[in-house]
Amino acid sequence: MIDPRELHGYFDLHPAELSQLAAAFSDLSLATGQDFLRQGEYHPRMAFVRSGYLRVHTETNGKEVTQWIAPPRYLLTDLAALVYGEPARWTITALTDCRLSVISASDYARLGKEIPGWPRAERSFLAHCFVTLENRVLSFLSLSARQRYEALFTEHPDLFNRVPLQYLASMLGMTPETLSRIRAGQRS
Repeated sequence: MIDPRELHGYFDLHPAELSQLAAAFSDLSLATGQDFLRQGEYHPRMAFVRSGYLRVHTETNGKEVTQWIAPPRYLLTDLAALVYGEPARWTITALTDCRLSVISASDYARLGKEIPGWPRAERSFLAHCFVTLENRVLSFLSLSARQRYEALFTEHPDLFNRVPLQYLASMLGMTPETLSRIRAGQRS
């Protein structure tokens, strides 16, 4: 079961409300290569990554594109699927064996009726998601490929030892060859 304190960074709730939120999560294990969510599915849910790494990706024009790699202690979902009940736009695949704590969309919605502080906490959570997205877009608009690599390496150095480089290159908006050149330049 998830420790309520692990959710506090995402949901600003009182301790009793955090415990109620945590109780709505259930444990799930995924083997390497197993999907948590598939593009086009109507199975909205959100996961807190307790251990392991997951890749959020899609296929467009016959090419796989990695949107994000979720490390441990990260909350992930297809937000439009979770909040609006739309079909998933992303596939979420385990890159390693993973232990997750999962909440269904129906339980997520139910908490809005049961937890008094939920509207404020959900607003804060959605704002966090939006700012994360804005920061990502801004990095693509204003940073060079090298700067995006350096920022990711500074924030998540563990990814570079755990995740295949072609997925990191895709997430950074560059080819694997460009990423290799940047990394080679860092070592020299």
